[in-house]
Formats: sequence, structure tokens, C-alpha cells
Amino acid sequence: MKALVALILLVQLPIHKAVPAVLPAPLGCDDPESEAAAEVAVSYINGHSHHGYKFALNRIENIRVVPQGLNNDIIFLELDLLETTCHILSPTPLVNCTVRSFTEHAVEGDCDVKMQKLDGKLSVLASKCHSHADSSEDVLRVCPDCPLLASLNNTEVLTTVTAALSDHNSKTADAYLRLLEIGRANIQYYPVHSVFVEFAVAATNCSAEAAKDNVETCQLLPDDQSNFGFCTATMVKGPPQDLKVDCQLYGHQVPTPDIPFLSRPGVTYFQPGQDTSAGLVPSVVQGFTNHNLRFSHNNPVASESSSSEFPTSLLSAKSVAKRAVAEVAQHDKVPRPVGFVPPPPPCPGKIRHFKI
Repeated sequence: MKALVALILLVQLPIHKAVPAVLPAPLGCDDPESEAAAEVAVSYINGHSHHGYKFALNRIENIRVVPQGLNNDIIFLELDLLETTCHILSPTPLVNCTVRSFTEHAVEGDCDVKMQKLDGKLSVLASKCHSHADSSEDVLRVCPDCPLLASLNNTEVLTTVTAALSDHNSKTADAYLRLLEIGRANIQYYPVHSVFVEFAVAATNCSAEAAKDNVETCQLLPDDQSNFGFCTATMVKGPPQDLKVDCQLYGHQVPTPDIPFLSRPGVTYFQPGQDTSAGLVPSVVQGFTNHNLRFSHNNPVASESSSSEFPTSLLSAKSVAKRAVAEVAQHDKVPRPVGFVPPPPPCPGKIRHFKI
């Protein structure tokens, strides 16, 4: 009898089934949270690049969030960037930097960034990038007479930079400037043979007048007085030959505490045996038309496929999901009401400037 009562009571007890954890909805590439993460990532990339120009966000290609615990997420971003006209030494805020137009022979950057969001604060853990110029064929198709990017160690480019810097130093009453690096160069052959160059400079401890007597003694200013600048020049080969030069110094800037001085952007020091005619180690610029972000950002763990935080099962699910979306887009034959506009896919996001 007692056993029967116990059985009846047991049957009447509520049955609690395990409720599976509900995963948060995936972020879309144009969601405010995704854009906030991309802004932090782009700022990190520009702040830790050692050569070339600042890049601006063009498109968020993908975003993946891997929860690690309470208020702790790992975020993987895939970003498309475009080169701006601001050198990385420029104090101009990125928001005020102009993205180079397609006809200026644009340069695109592709970056994978691994981030952490801990208690609401975003930080970058790793970055991996590469950058490349658009093809010459694409530019000429749209603008047949536009000047194309030239190799940074092209003889005409080096000659123009040398002549431009010499011309500036011969006419200024201010500090003697030394070349840090050639940032960019274009050559046009029609209708007039012209060379366009951009290069970063730094003030020395000599006046331009004093440098005429003994230029070898002129050294870059020390860390607490450093003054970097930027020059543009145009050489029309003629005849007659014509040279126009414009140089601007930025003034001393307080260094960023987390970036050591010797690895700060654009600062290239002479080492015995190095050819510094272009302000760079020869292996960096040999045959290249742009400074590759890869030299500053090359950490393989920035990619989700190389990260220990990203389970293999989730990577497989991601590939399956991509295929499923593609199949639905190609084979969906379900009739839609007149005027129906399907919602955009969560990724990739919108293009902010133009697509290369």
C-alpha cells in the first residue's frame, strides 16, 4: 500500500525537461553593433601601420560572434577598406580624410580582425591584412588618360622625389627636411609626360641654410621634438621641364603610449648597408606600387579559421549556411505579392564608397 501511494505521488510530480540554450541571433553586417566594432578595428589598423596611408571602411564583409561567457564575446570581422589621401603620420582625423577616387588608381585593403568584447568594451586581439591596387585595365577602361600607379623604386619616381626635396630645401628658411618614405607615385605619358609623387618627410636639427655646409651632420629631431610632414610634387618632363613642390609639416605630436617609438608609423631609420634612396628597406618597395598592409598586420590568428576559439563544427555550419542561402536565392520560385521587396541578407554589408 505504501509503495502504491509513493508511486502515485511520484507520478504527480512536475516533470522538468532540459531547455536548450537559445543562441543570440547572428549580427548583420550593417547592425550598429557591427559598425561600432568595425570602427574600433579600423582605428587599430591605422594606428598600428608603419608605412603608407590611412584606410577607411568600405564594407563589412562578415562578422561572427563566439560567446565565451557572461559579458565576454570573441568577434571575428572581415573588412574591405579603401586608401585615403591622409598619410599615417598625418594628425587629420580619419573622418576628415578623403578616400581616393577610382580614377586615382585606388588601393583596397582586405583585413581579418579578431576582437574581444568584455563587459561592453571592445579591444583588438589580432589583425591580418593585405592591400593591393586596382588593376590598370580597370582604371584605363573608365579613364584612358588617367595616370597609373608606378613602382615606388621606379627611376623616374626616385629622380622626381630627389629633385623635389632638393628644390624645397634650397628655397626654405626653415628646417632642413629628410625623406622618410615615398608614399605613392603616378606616371602619365599622354597628353604630357608627367610624374606625380607623394612622400613623407621629417625635420632635422639643421636649418636648410646650415645644411648647405655640412648636410651629413643633420639628424632627425629627437623623440620629444619630432616634426613630421608630407610633400607632393609634379614633374612635367617637357620640354620645357617644370617642377612644382608643396611641403607641409604637421608639428610635434605627442606619441601614442602603446606604440613604441621605433615602430611608429612611417619612421624609417638608416642602417649601414641599406639603400635609403626611397626612404625604405629595398625589399619592402622593390617592384611594388603601394605599401602593403601585410607588412604591419600579419597575425594568422586574426582569421576565424585559424582560431582556437572557433569550433570546427561552427565553421562547417557556416559553410553549409552560405550554400543554403545561395541555393535559396537561385531556386526560390515561390510567388511573391506585387511590390514585394525581399529583406537584404545580413552579410555582406553595404558599400560605402565604390567596389573594386
